[in-house]
Amino acid sequence: MSSLDKAIQTQIDNIQKKTGMTLAELSTFIKKSGLSKHSEIRDMLKEKLGLGHGDANTLVHVVFQSDGTRAAEGKSTDQVLDEIYTGAKAHMRPIHEALMKHINKFGEFEIAPKKGYVSLRRKKQFAMIGPKTNTRFEVGINAKDFKKNARLLKQPKGSMCNYIVNLTDAKEVDDELIAWIKSAYEGAG
Repeated sequence: MSSLDKAIQTQIDNIQKKTGMTLAELSTFIKKSGLSKHSEIRDMLKEKLGLGHGDANTLVHVVFQSDGTRAAEGKSTDQVLDEIYTGAKAHMRPIHEALMKHINKFGEFEIAPKKGYVSLRRKKQFAMIGPKTNTRFEVGINAKDFKKNARLLKQPKGSMCNYIVNLTDAKEVDDELIAWIKSAYEGAG
């Protein structure tokens, strides 16, 4: 079992403890809700079961086997990147390449390709990188207590990353951004 699989299993175990329901019962609860959109189901779980955003999101993915990991299963990182950076998002690949040029110098880490982004992990995820829309690239950073900065968008508690930095051009990959990512890298391992 990979460290990512272990982390998801631990999260599911904790969700079951919080709710007092087994995964099978949670699955039935979700399917009986009559909701079909991921965001609607996630919001319903937050409201009715008191789950945080991250827990509710993961639970929906597990129940419907719709997470980015399964979408990228059996494909090489290069194949996933070719799929991510195609069509209207092709022009964003230089941002990815610029980031990875710097991040690869940090030391050892795992690249876990997902359907629409790449997760970068040591003992835990320290960053997520990929296009969010056709015009906006997103760098998710898992670190705590960064000084307030207009570029750093603090995320709600329970989000996949503590901070988001939006980019539109590879020129925005600067020393400040790389320092934030390196700090997260050092804290993840």
